[in-house]
Amino acid sequence: MPQSRGSGESAQPAQETGRGRTTIAASVVQKIAGMATREVSGVHSMGGGTTRAGGAVRERIPGGGSTSSTSGVRVEVGEKHAAVDLDLSVEYGVSIVELARSVRRNVISCVEEMTGMETVEVNISVNDVHLDEGSEESSGEARQSSGGRVE
Repeated sequence: MPQSRGSGESAQPAQETGRGRTTIAASVVQKIAGMATREVSGVHSMGGGTTRAGGAVRERIPGGGSTSSTSGVRVEVGEKHAAVDLDLSVEYGVSIVELARSVRRNVISCVEEMTGMETVEVNISVNDVHLDEGSEESSGEARQSSGGRVE
């Protein structure tokens, strides 16, 4: 069963043959899972509110880089198994149930194809819904705050 949680400093054997052994660090599985999650349409961002806010600040600083590909991703990796936990924000209007199903399918597929490890679970926590700044709700809030009635 899975042994290592978090950033993945330890490496686990993925395959042993008569000619050598291949090891895959948990951080590699973490990065694969993060990239596979971002590939799914409807995922706005990853990580908790504090993580996303810190990433937004770093993006505005010259040379600050972009948000980490492992933000909002935690993994447990064993010799032959991996478990993944994801924190994400979704686009408004997307079916969260369908999005979670698609994310789970893509993460499992990518991790298993690239590492050969069986992905035993992918737990998804949706912690925010992103509203497009040009949406009717945003413009309605602006009209209401300026003293006018919402139409």
